[in-house]
Amino acid sequence: VELLAKLEEEGCLSASVACTHGLFTGKAVERLRDHPFITELVTTDTVPPPADWPELRVRSVAPLFAEAIARIHAGESVSSLFDGVDPSHAPPQPKLPL
Repeated sequence: VELLAKLEEEGCLSASVACTHGLFTGKAVERLRDHPFITELVTTDTVPPPADWPELRVRSVAPLFAEAIARIHAGESVSSLFDGVDPSHAPPQPKLPL
């Protein structure tokens, strides 16, 4: 919500908001639902969404997790699930020691 105030200063009139693990605690639902600039809010089902927020768009990660588990079980590549995904849109990944 603080970021939206900064965007308003720069002339922003609306915003779509997305989060991976929507932990809508405290007054978060109220603050986000009632914000005049938020036109859409999308989250995943990695944590249970608030029941009293029908406008919240929830995307399931179950098919992706199921495919990853199936590939691990079959000894196949999990990283190939992301072939074609532009890595510039992802956060930097830490290098694991060999």
